[in-house]
Order: sequence, then C-alpha cells, then structure tokens
Amino acid sequence: MKRLMLLALGAALAAPLAAQESPVNPEIWPSPTWPQQTDNAVEAKIKALIAKMSVEEKVGQIVQADIASVTPADVRTYHLGSVLNGGSSGPYGDDFALAPKWLQLADEFYEASVDKSGGRVGVPIIWGTDAVHGHSNIIGATLFPHNIGLGAMRDPDLIEKIAQATALEIRATGQEWTFAPTVTVPRDFRWGRAYEGYSSDPKLVASYVERMVRGLQGPGSGTNLLAGPYVLASTKHFLADGGTHEGRDQGDARISETELRDVHGAPYIPAIEQGVATVMVSFSSWNGTKMTGHKGLLTDVLKNRMNFGGFLVSDWNAHGQVEGCTNASCAKSVNAGLDMYMAPDSWKPLWHSLVAQVKSGEVPMARLDDAVARILRVKMRLGLFEAGKPSTRKYAGDWSLLGHADHRAVARDAVRKSLVLLKNNGSLLPVKAGAHVLVAGDAADDIGRQSGGWTLTWQGTGVKNEQFPGATSIWKGLESALPPVAVTALSSPFQIEVAPGNWSFFTPVPCQVSVQPPD
Repeated sequence: MKRLMLLALGAALAAPLAAQESPVNPEIWPSPTWPQQTDNAVEAKIKALIAKMSVEEKVGQIVQADIASVTPADVRTYHLGSVLNGGSSGPYGDDFALAPKWLQLADEFYEASVDKSGGRVGVPIIWGTDAVHGHSNIIGATLFPHNIGLGAMRDPDLIEKIAQATALEIRATGQEWTFAPTVTVPRDFRWGRAYEGYSSDPKLVASYVERMVRGLQGPGSGTNLLAGPYVLASTKHFLADGGTHEGRDQGDARISETELRDVHGAPYIPAIEQGVATVMVSFSSWNGTKMTGHKGLLTDVLKNRMNFGGFLVSDWNAHGQVEGCTNASCAKSVNAGLDMYMAPDSWKPLWHSLVAQVKSGEVPMARLDDAVARILRVKMRLGLFEAGKPSTRKYAGDWSLLGHADHRAVARDAVRKSLVLLKNNGSLLPVKAGAHVLVAGDAADDIGRQSGGWTLTWQGTGVKNEQFPGATSIWKGLESALPPVAVTALSSPFQIEVAPGNWSFFTPVPCQVSVQPPD
C-alpha cells in the first residue's frame, strides 16, 4: 500500500501543474458610469430571440471569420455573427478590390445572415475592419497619420474630426464596425507596434479616447447608429499590450496591478464613459496569464467593476495562445468572459468544438447566453435589425465620400500638426533654391511604405503609387516644390551616380546584417 501511495504521489508531482491565473483585486479599480440606459423593450426582444435560437445558432453569433476564409453560404450554414477583413484580405480574393466590390460582398453576407428558411432566427451580421488611420483598406480613401503622429498634435478636437471622416468613409462601403481606436500606452519603443499608440503618457492617451469614440459612434447614450453617420468602435488591446517585458510583441507585462490600472487601464475609463461598443482583448499576458483567458480582468474587473456593457472580441486567433487551448478549441476563453472569438481561418473547427462543449456543459449555457445577449444588444443599439442590407443604408455607395475634399483637408491639418522638428542645424529648413539635396532610400517614392502599416495591405508593402489617387510621395513632393538643383553625395553605404542639375533617385546598396533571433 505504501508503495502504491508513493507511486501515486510521484506521478502527481511529475504531472505539469496548471498555471495559476495572476490574481486581481477588482475593488481597487475605478468604476466608471456606462452611459447606455437599460431599455426593457430591447431586453425583451433579446430574451425572445435567445429563446428561439438553437445551440448552433448561439455559437455562430460568438464566432467571427475572415472574408478570405469564409463565404456567404458558410455564414448561412453556421449562423455566423460577424466577419472581418484582415490586413491583407479583400473581397473575392482581391486585396485591391475597388469600393463597389466591398459593398457588394457586404450585401451578400447580410442576405445570407438574415435567411430565415428552415426555421432559422436570421440575426443580421456585422463586418469589422481595421480602419485605424482612415478607411485604409480602400483604394481612394483618406489616409490620416498613424497614432504616434496624432499624439504629437495634442489636439483632441482634430481627433474627433478624423473619427467622423473615417466613419463616413466606412459607411460608404457597407461596413459597420472598426477595430479602432488603439489605446495602448507603449512603454518600450522596441515594440514593433509602438507606432499604433498615441503616447507613452496615459493622460494624453485618455484625453483622445473619448473624442475618437464619440466621433466614430456619436453620443455615448445614442442608439440607432446606422441612422446617422456612425459605426461601432473598439478600444484595444485590453490590457497592457504596450507594457510587455522588453517590448516583445504578444509578450508578458511583468508589472504590478497598480501600474496595470494606472498606466494601461487609464484610457478605458473615458472609453467606457463614452459607451464604446466593443473592446478587443490582447494577445499579451499579465504576469504569465494570457489576457484572452484571464477571467479576473475580463469579467471581474472590466465587466463587473468597470461596468463595461458592450461585448469583448479577441484578437486574431489569440484564443489559441491560452493555456490548454488551440486555435480549434478553447472553452477557457468564453468561460473567462470573452464574447466573440476572432477566428479568421480557424472558425469552422472552433465552431464545432464550441457546440460540443456547450452540449457537454464545459461551456455553461448561462455564459453562452450572456455572450450572445451582449452581441445582440450591440447590434440593436446599432439599429442593425431595421437597417436593411448595406447598400440600402444612408451613405452607402456614395463614392464621393472616399477621399472627400473636406476629409483631405482634415488629413492635411493633422499632418501639419503632427510633424516634429528635432533639429534645424544652420537653418537648413526650409530648403533653399540651389541647395544640394539627396533623397536616399528605396522607400522615398513609395507612398504605401511611407504611410505605414494597415495601408491597403497589412504592412503597406507591395502597393503601387497609382493605387493612392491624389497622394504625393516625399520624393515627388520635393521634386515639385523645389527648382532643379545639383545633387551630389558620396557616403557609405550608398553608391551614387550624380547627375548635376537634375534630380536623381538613389537606392541603397544592400548590406549583410547578422541578427540573433529572440530567446
């Protein structure tokens, strides 16, 4: 018997222990006021819809697929509640599809979602897009500076104008939801996504959030958003994506709960007070626990203590990084408080696993119903059930909104105010006629790369200047603004052939660089 007991003890010690969730103290967090009043009529509609829905229909509402991996027929079959276009996804497999194709596909997804044949409930779908510096997936749309530039402006009024222009352009192509604003507070600028944050100062970030959300969604207490020039907003990425150790993307924020609250949580207070409809949960971890599976932060803090009344959506397959999960199966995330899985290419196996987990009781029906209710509540606030298909809605198909002169004027103002001059040795600027000017680098005449990530493609690469009507590269801007000058230079690592009296474009010589992979 002793030997058996020792063997059992040895086996228990050898088995890996499940990591303990990093603990939180909800009572030390702020408790902002959610501006949306409970509407008993809306709640009755939600309750009635949920009562009619099968498990399969309910699970469909909490799964979001990427348009590169899903069809309208799939939306109908699996009752999906949402689709998104990733950084390099476009309608019908064309990343550079023109605006009418986006609206056409939006109609197709909508019509599939509301099909009530065979006893379906037919809940209309919402389409999310990364319109993070303008409606930047669309050829001809207005591009604004990235958040790191906007932070330098110190101009909340202009932030709201940018949001209003962006919302109108999104509405032209039929989408209802943008994954913006990013309210990260970058603390280590080695992080490759630091440019997506307004500032490392949480007070500055917080001062922008209310205005950006209001510009996108309208007043915090507002309803029937699609009747006005509005879309759903999403603050991201909850929480401390900009506070990870060594600035590692999707890494671990090894900080105290007080710092988590006061630095990284600060922007969520005005977001909630303005009624932000959705919050996107981060890939990252806090003290070893992945956010997408952190019940203490998602449910106990954000929903219960901070009174967030919208729904939580994950980042791109982030649920697959939660301990014990894969992209195809993760009951832990919904049980922790996640309401919608962003499962771009894993949506189908995830849907099947969630259906089975609900039926087995691993995912409680009460938690599923709460997630579905939150999603339905946002859709009703949007006015989605009465709005009709996207092409019939106000602003839809008005292509003059894309790159409208008023929006471009706002963008120019933002560019002027976001420029930061670090040095002007010898009064070099403004450039004088007759000066010797060198424009170096293979991106000097590349509008996509100069505009940064989330510009037609995920990183703004592989794009031609012709795909930015009315835009000007740095090279072309200098060329048109200055008279012909002599261009002379000879400095490593550039090899330059000088054409005196003429502008010449120089490409750097490739260098051999040895980079050690991260540990």
